[in-house]
Amino acid sequence: MSTLPPCPKCESPYTYEDGALLTCPECAHEWSLDTADTADQSDFKDANGNVLVDGDTVSVIKDLKVKGASQPLKVGTKVKNIRLVEGDHNIDCKIDGFGQMKLKSEFVKKI
Repeated sequence: MSTLPPCPKCESPYTYEDGALLTCPECAHEWSLDTADTADQSDFKDANGNVLVDGDTVSVIKDLKVKGASQPLKVGTKVKNIRLVEGDHNIDCKIDGFGQMKLKSEFVKKI
């Protein structure tokens, strides 16, 4: 029995081959066996498809409700020095007036 690498997105050990691709049955992520060993932070993209890296400055593209805050995070709010992390919310940052926060990369654009 061949050992396939775990899913690079959710770390599930139940990956299987589907033609030339590897597929994860838990999160439906598909990737090529050639790129399985080179998975890195290039999977993080903003709303426009630009690749995000640690230390980038981004801007919020829509009003976001913040749990526990009296006001939403407004469109155009600049977020400096982001840190990319694995998980549902993949940007760790500190925003003036809000403090430490996690954001989804689909709600920001690279400046």
